[in-house]
Amino acid sequence: MREMLTGGDLDVLTGDYLAELTMLILGRDRLKDPGGGYARTFLRQLEDCLGLAHERDVKIVSNAGGLNPAGLADSVRASADRLGIPVRVAHVEGDDLAAAFPGSLAAHAYLGGFGIVACLRAGADIVVTGRVTDAALVTGPAAAHFGWQQTDHDRLAGAVVAGHVLECGAQATGGNYAFFRDGDVRRPGFPLAELHEDGSCVITKHPGTGGFVDVGTVTAQLLYETAGARYAGPDVTARLDTVRLGQDGPDRVRIEGVRGQAPPPTLKVGLNRLGGFRGEVVFVLTGLDIEAKAALVREQMEPALGKAADVRWELVRTDRPDAPSEETASALLRLVVRDSDQEVVGRALSGAAVELALASYPGFHVLAPPGKGSPYGVFEDVYVPHGAVDHVAVLHDGRRVPVPPAHDTAVLDEVPEPPLPQPLPPGPTRHAPLGLVAGARSGDKGGNANVGVWARTDDAWRWLAHELTAERLRELLPESRELPVTRHVLPNLRALNFVVEGILGAGVAARHRFDPQAKALGEWLRSRHLDIPEALL
Repeated sequence: MREMLTGGDLDVLTGDYLAELTMLILGRDRLKDPGGGYARTFLRQLEDCLGLAHERDVKIVSNAGGLNPAGLADSVRASADRLGIPVRVAHVEGDDLAAAFPGSLAAHAYLGGFGIVACLRAGADIVVTGRVTDAALVTGPAAAHFGWQQTDHDRLAGAVVAGHVLECGAQATGGNYAFFRDGDVRRPGFPLAELHEDGSCVITKHPGTGGFVDVGTVTAQLLYETAGARYAGPDVTARLDTVRLGQDGPDRVRIEGVRGQAPPPTLKVGLNRLGGFRGEVVFVLTGLDIEAKAALVREQMEPALGKAADVRWELVRTDRPDAPSEETASALLRLVVRDSDQEVVGRALSGAAVELALASYPGFHVLAPPGKGSPYGVFEDVYVPHGAVDHVAVLHDGRRVPVPPAHDTAVLDEVPEPPLPQPLPPGPTRHAPLGLVAGARSGDKGGNANVGVWARTDDAWRWLAHELTAERLRELLPESRELPVTRHVLPNLRALNFVVEGILGAGVAARHRFDPQAKALGEWLRSRHLDIPEALL
């Protein structure tokens, strides 16, 4: 926060503190402390930077209110009073639908930006919200500044795209970027958007900060955790297939041409609940006979696992023959057990593993002592009509202003697949990694993963669009072979976006797989070898 306030000019500083997993964490926090449920890190940052923001007349808009935006707003006022800084604090509420979903730890609708608009137009300096969409942190300030209305779909869609690029911070300035060696990303600066009245924008960063902004870094973030041509939200449905990107100078990328449509008639609601308890033991297998050692310990552990609802074994072959170190001579055998009874995954599992310490395979040891079993969460999304929420802007003077839902809505229909470019002419090929000619970024949405893949040149796009079908992706990523995979084509971005349904089980908090948020799924794909035209290499 301090870096953004001191590094250059700003009108509004936004902060996205919420993710699916964060809502579960905040839900557990609120169980311990009914006055909690918000991101305390935001409050600590603000106490350090509130004076700077006030001096520079920078508005602050954040969803750090989490499950308790009113509580955070009160805490911000108390901090400001203690520091002697006159600020007007407002908040947005109405997203909490826990009463409508009994048994959930947290149930929150994704609200749009017009509650933020009401707060800012009434003169708020700081606006904190609960579960709004990530992009609402940008659409709200933009609509307040330019006077946009709910029917200004194209302008709102442009702001949604800008918000989506900004929401994950340094991912738009070289962080987590496939071609990270294109610049110095040891300490990337944070991105900012110069928004224009027509909805277009320029993505850039403060001068002198690390990282870099180019068409590739912005493309990667545009594909992150999205799916097809339509990016639906409570204010507008942005058409990602209309986005046009252009380099506008060093560390400047212009985004224009974004078209918008009326939002869908329903709001997404994220449900978090406790799914049960989880225990884990990682056995280290060293040297010879790795598979036989794994089979032995599995047989020895079986009697202790009979009562468990879900048992998963995974042998990770990190070992090498004739290895120069013990660590590189070792493989990992991972056991994960889930059950509604903590005892089944706790002491029973721990005891069985510890008792084998002197009676199993040669070289027996585990990475860490088995624990008592930890609770895990389950995420799912459902949809409710706009009228099911009481979206309210609570102004700095205490007035409560109802925020009406969108005037126009439209049911999402399928976008016809656009025509593919002409394929490359036949020529010699070389068996090589996909990542030599394509970038990728992947992430999670509940139990699904998305993998966005883009080409850096027109010729590479001509090849990629025909080569990387859904069936080909299943071949390259065997974990997806039995799962539904949908491919979306975005020619303006020279990109394909794949949705792999169910690969993450019940979501990140359930820790269904080795990479529970699919963050590295795209990098695994880029490492896979296939026949690539030599002209592209």
